[in-house]
Amino acid sequence: MTGYRSIRETEKAVKAKLGGTPVKHEQMAAVSNIYRAASAVRQHFENSVLRGAELTWTSFVVLYVVWIWGEMETRYVAEEAGISKGTLTGVARTLAGRGLLERRGHPDDGRLALLRLTDEGERLMGEVFPAFNAEEVFVTEGLTDAECEVLADLLRKIVVRTEDKGEERRLHLLDGAEPVRRRSGRRAKPAGAP
Repeated sequence: MTGYRSIRETEKAVKAKLGGTPVKHEQMAAVSNIYRAASAVRQHFENSVLRGAELTWTSFVVLYVVWIWGEMETRYVAEEAGISKGTLTGVARTLAGRGLLERRGHPDDGRLALLRLTDEGERLMGEVFPAFNAEEVFVTEGLTDAECEVLADLLRKIVVRTEDKGEERRLHLLDGAEPVRRRSGRRAKPAGAP
């Protein structure tokens, strides 16, 4: 049987599968639901408010970061947007091609680049953001204002914990080694393969 499964069906199936496995079910459900909620929200936004502006979630986030913080070095834009520098390069190129973003060399260090919104980028964000916020209201309509504040505070705790202790935990799990560089999802070719 394939197809969409509701969150309740998924949680029930996971408990049935892992019932005897010594795992922390509440924590697993919390993290799983963070992922599931983020995916549902992202898909909804890309198929509604961002579709009309011809933006992906990632391109919107890049515009948003530069809109909020002003001109920034590309490495900081990538970090704030939660994407790799390579992904940012492609997104920035597309946005620049649409006249929404400008890239220029850093005045003090030629190896670095800066990004800033164009007037058209500023106009677009001024137009899109109120519609984006209306969808934020839509997806949280089942919560009271107080519940939204509690949810934001709880999620903030997870972010802060990961930011403050995540590197230490990664080093512990990897016995002090640096993480292996991630690939695009393709398997490494066997030695001697063409």
